[in-house]
Amino acid sequence: MTPPKLPTLDDLQNLSAEELAARRLSLPPGEDFWVFGYGSLMWHPGFPHLEVRLARLRGFHRSFCVYSHRYRGTPEVPGLVLGLDRGGSCHGMVYRVPAAEGEEVLDYLYEREMVTGVYRPSWRRAETEHGQVSAITFVVDRDHRQYAGRLGHDDMVELILQGCGNRGPCMEYLENTVHHLRNLGVKDRGLERLLKEVARRREEKP
Repeated sequence: MTPPKLPTLDDLQNLSAEELAARRLSLPPGEDFWVFGYGSLMWHPGFPHLEVRLARLRGFHRSFCVYSHRYRGTPEVPGLVLGLDRGGSCHGMVYRVPAAEGEEVLDYLYEREMVTGVYRPSWRRAETEHGQVSAITFVVDRDHRQYAGRLGHDDMVELILQGCGNRGPCMEYLENTVHHLRNLGVKDRGLERLLKEVARRREEKP
């Protein structure tokens, strides 16, 4: 199997303070707001919230389409993490953030998700059992060097097997996501198949 052609990530620059400020969303003054989580934000949000709901976002789907060179990989041996890409729909979770802590939570989210600007933050409508909510959502930037596009199944498996960064192995990231979705009663067939194949190949490695 020919390995995927990987981008050069060792010289990838972090966003400057000015660039982060230019991409910062405005919060509704004096109001609680929602954040949509579809990957690690589901099992490790890391910010204060008052309420959690299962939610569905239409127009985007969860995909292993982002090269990771920090959290789940290195510049030399990148891993792969999830992004929201165009098309389909995605089941995830929305968190209601108290207005009093809104700016601090936004700071945290940008420090976590927007280091290199691989995502485009925006307000999106998410469906919940109690009606629609407008939630901050991090959608992948298809023009960014970390965007992996539509990789083949085998390529995704290899990148997940090799990736390990300062937050642990990529395999763990996949396992946590799948297990949390199962606990929510959500079966993502693509991720289930991916996890099964990654586990099989890991067992086969000497």
